[in-house]
Amino acid sequence: MTLRNRRAVLKGLAATAAGTLSIGPAWSQAAYPSQGIKFIIPAGAGGLPDTVARILGRRLQEKVGQSVVVENKPGGNGAVSVSALMSSPPDGTAFIVQDGSIYAINPHIYAKMAYSIADLTPTVMIAQAPLFLAVHQKVPVKTMKEFIDYVKANPGKLNYGSSGVGSTHHLSMEALKASLGLQMTHVPFKGTSESVPALLGGHVDLAFSAYPSLSGAVGSKSITLLATNGAKRSAMAPDVPPVADFIPGFAFAPIIGVYARAGTPPAILQKIASEVAAIVKEPEIVKAFEKAGIEPAGGGAAEYAAELKREDERVAKTVKAAGMTPQ
Repeated sequence: MTLRNRRAVLKGLAATAAGTLSIGPAWSQAAYPSQGIKFIIPAGAGGLPDTVARILGRRLQEKVGQSVVVENKPGGNGAVSVSALMSSPPDGTAFIVQDGSIYAINPHIYAKMAYSIADLTPTVMIAQAPLFLAVHQKVPVKTMKEFIDYVKANPGKLNYGSSGVGSTHHLSMEALKASLGLQMTHVPFKGTSESVPALLGGHVDLAFSAYPSLSGAVGSKSITLLATNGAKRSAMAPDVPPVADFIPGFAFAPIIGVYARAGTPPAILQKIASEVAAIVKEPEIVKAFEKAGIEPAGGGAAEYAAELKREDERVAKTVKAAGMTPQ
């Protein structure tokens, strides 16, 4: 799919979502769901989408009276999970729960994809999980300003870890570098299970990562949190400023949402969206999310489509500024 066509798809989603709300009861919402629901995760167990899906799934199962199963389908840069979704009928029995990578990032990172975003319908936002810029104690900085000054005075001296090329961790840092004219070396790892230990062991100087994976090290003072890639301060670490304080408009926190198979009846999309939107506001769910470093971010199909469009534009700009060539 070309960039023009991809943006046309993104632009058209909001109109489609708005039309969903006016659909009559051709499909009885009371009859859905009449069987179990499957949440497909394009990554292994323990990651952010997996955690969100399991917290959400347990409560959704209680509300709708049907089983909600989480299936991890990593591989193929999201292609395995999309294939699993497409093998299920478009009847609301299977969904993908993931951040924007399969929809708004991969098309900019990979020259060829084994799936089409036209097969996916963004349905509802669930949550966001801001990442925190953490620096190892060996680097002589304690604030974001000191960090910026230090990197500018020592171009190329520091290296940073990420959970892989094209990950939000990677793109957040590349956007930071491009905006401030910083020079650092990227060291990609295969997920945060490798990048965070590398940071804590001092094998890399800094990295973006989720708060729960860093909180213990913050307490021991082996690392310092300098900023968050969210648009504003996070309740998890209210003393840590957002990068946006230094780069106006900076916002790269991963947004987790639900994707349905294209062609799923609008009434079903509306039903699942309304259930999810209500669940993420419940106090117990909010607490469970907070414990996992996640912030509720409820929003329907139109809001999700708009957010994905913004992410698509951010990623395109970052990839161009970083001189990255789709592989």
